[in-house]
Amino acid sequence: MRLEKPGLRVLGIAESYRGRHDEGARSRLVGVVMRRDLRIDGFAIEEATVGGSDATGAVLRLIKALGRSDINLVMTSGSVIAWFNVIDGDEIWRRTGVPGVSVTYEPSDGLEEAIARHFPRDVVRLTRYRSLGERTPIELSTGSTIYVRPFGLEIEQAARMVDAFTIDGRVPEPVRVARLIGRGLGRDTRPAR
Repeated sequence: MRLEKPGLRVLGIAESYRGRHDEGARSRLVGVVMRRDLRIDGFAIEEATVGGSDATGAVLRLIKALGRSDINLVMTSGSVIAWFNVIDGDEIWRRTGVPGVSVTYEPSDGLEEAIARHFPRDVVRLTRYRSLGERTPIELSTGSTIYVRPFGLEIEQAARMVDAFTIDGRVPEPVRVARLIGRGLGRDTRPAR
């Protein structure tokens, strides 16, 4: 990926759910396609089940709904959304051919204990979480430190991409805009279909 190319496109994905952990509730995912020159070039909306196991499928549906072949990177705000619903970045990369990077903002000892406590017999969820691998801290040009998990690209490439799309603070613009749109649309707590 050539960062200097103005037509380089990142799909930033963030969730907007901030409700309770009600069984069957839905969390809205918003995806924003943003060019390297920070122009918004499209968006789509999808849902995942709170406490479910369909986050990876929701991201794949979101990508399919966009119908784009020019997305160079999928950037997610975290790998675990909607109350322990795990996004498998490797599976997204394998199925789409588009590399990805998951971005988080705080140091953490991980979620294994919390997953085991809330889903004591869910070995698949715990295995999926463990397969994500460790997060790597990177320092941005803005002076902020964030934590990334790359999928289908080297950590150095992921760090350069995240840094290139972060103009101030620590939240990359594609994810920041996706989050703003999601919040503007409001909270969705309908039961699963």
